[in-house]
Order: sequence, then structure tokens, then C-alpha cells
Amino acid sequence: MTGQNQTIISQFLLLGLPIPPEHLLLFYVLFLTIYLTTMLGNFLIIVLIHLDSRLHMPMYSLLSNLSFSDLCFSSVTMPKLLQNMQSQVPSIPYAGCLMQMYFFLFFGDLESFLLVAMAYDRYVAICFPLHYTSIMSPKRCVCLVVISWLLTTFHAMLHTLLMARLSFCADNVIPHFFCDMSALLKLSCSDTHINKLVIFVMGGIILVIPFVLIIVSYARIVSSILKVPSAHGIHKAFSTCGSHLSVVSLFYGTVIGLYLCPSATNSTMKETVMSMMYTVVTPMLNPFIYSLRNRDMKAALTSLFQPPNFLLQ
Repeated sequence: MTGQNQTIISQFLLLGLPIPPEHLLLFYVLFLTIYLTTMLGNFLIIVLIHLDSRLHMPMYSLLSNLSFSDLCFSSVTMPKLLQNMQSQVPSIPYAGCLMQMYFFLFFGDLESFLLVAMAYDRYVAICFPLHYTSIMSPKRCVCLVVISWLLTTFHAMLHTLLMARLSFCADNVIPHFFCDMSALLKLSCSDTHINKLVIFVMGGIILVIPFVLIIVSYARIVSSILKVPSAHGIHKAFSTCGSHLSVVSLFYGTVIGLYLCPSATNSTMKETVMSMMYTVVTPMLNPFIYSLRNRDMKAALTSLFQPPNFLLQ
């Protein structure tokens, strides 16, 4: 990167969250608690599914992958945020910034695809129960997971390589708590039209289409259940679908609003809060929404912490 008005950027400064100094300790404890809860909840799900043979089914295999994705997705940003809250100079190296952006996109995209696969799994289980084992075979489940990993690798690498070709001038301050793609584009002194075009086009494929597929899947589920009237069944269906869709809407709504429908009136504070919703809150809620309300997961959790029979005699 050369030029009269350009300098080589070796690191970026992350401004983090606009928290008053007197409240910094309180928010540090809050975010640390959220992060530890996210790690513990998702790790516990992975362990339960691995140990309990009753959970060796496509549905729980997808859930295990989602938990791993959530665990990693939260770990991409939260440790650095917590470190910077205790640091006088919250910096991140240029290469580290690109690496954080890559893994942020990778695990964020992976969550998007896994949510679609899980919605499809529930759609087949409820709408075609007699054909569930043949449609959602272990082989097909593995294919869905592998395709998700391959697509996310390609998408994350594409944006990272496009970002790496840009030049950055003297301004190296990122008004965010992580290396957000849109924040980096604003700092660049290169032409970013190609980057923005790819974000819009690929975003429609990676975000909008999966979101629509999830909504359609749950709409078909609700329609199928309503055809067989049962007060208990209808209540359970709407309770389950409603909680799932609330998390899905929180994740996709904030991401689509930030990257595909950005507003010129959006303040840095507003964008930061929206980012917190899908990077911090959603990974913490998923274990509660998808697992702790599940009867099989509750039984597995009880079995894990239940003392052996010989100790009770």
C-alpha cells in the first residue's frame, strides 16, 4: 500500500461498547456470565448427545453441530471484547482482524445453514412421520452438514480475500467491539463497490433464502398440525414453533437489517446493539430453546447427573 496519503496499517483499534467507566465492571461481569453460560450450555448439549445413545438421531446430530457452531461463534468475539474492556489500548493486529472476520462469517453462516437443516428435519418428522427414517437417513444428515461446512468456507473466504485486497489509510479506529465487515469497509480508502455488491448478492443467498425456507417449513408444520384438531397438540405446536421462530427472527432480522438493508440514519450505538443480539444473545438462547424444552434432552440430562443405582441402595 503506497501513496502520499496512505500508510501501512499494522493494527486496528476497537472502540468497543460505549459504556461509562463507572459501569464498566458491571457490564464486564454481565458479559462474562453470558459467555460462560453460552459455553457451558452448548458444551453440555454436545456431551449429552455424544454420551446418550437415545440421542444418536439426525435431529440431535444437527443440534450438536449447531451447539458447536454457537460455541465457536461466541468465542470469535467475546474473549476479545472481555480482554479489551480491561485494556487501556484495545488493539487487534491487521492479520488478526482479518482472521476474526473470517471465522465470524464462517460460524455465522454455518448457523444459518444448520437452522435451515433443523427446520427441514422438523418439517419431515411432523408432516411425513412414516417416511422420516428414509428421508432423513444418517447419510443425508451427514450430507447436509458437509454441504453447510463447504458453503460457509467458500463464503467466508470470498469476503476475507476481497477485504484483504483493500487499502487502509491513516484512520484505523473501528467503532465496534469486533472487526465488523461493514465497519472495515468504511475505513478503507479503496474502491469498495465490488465488496458491497458481493455482500448484497451473497447475503441474499446466505441469509434471505434460508430465512424464507425456515418460515415456509414452520408454516407447513403449523398447517399440518391444524388439520388434526387437538387442543394439547395445537398449544404444544404453537409454543414450540413460536419459541423457535423468535430466536430465528432475532438472528436473521438483525443480520439482514445490518448488512442487506443498512440505513443511513443508523447510529453506531444502534448498530452495536443489533450486533450484540445475534453475536451474544442468540448463541446463549439456543441451548434453552432447542434443548432444555425437549423431553429427550431432559431425560439425558437427568441420567447424566443421576447417581448410580448401587449408591442409592
